[in-house]
Amino acid sequence: MSRRNPMTEEEIEQNIRAVNATMAMEGMPLTSDDKRRLRAIFEGKTTTKKTIQELLEKYSKKAKEVI
Repeated sequence: MSRRNPMTEEEIEQNIRAVNATMAMEGMPLTSDDKRRLRAIFEGKTTTKKTIQELLEKYSKKAKEVI
């Protein structure tokens, strides 16, 4: 799943910092897991769609356990 024009390490870090800053302004700073997932997407190791699907599956199961 590699990209044709991969981001540099500096661009990846800059993007993660920007997302974290935006989320922090809303009172929801990124967790280390969030940053790890973003890095994997930016590095082309996974896709946004796949990551969202994994999160939906993970938290849907947890929600069912609570109910």
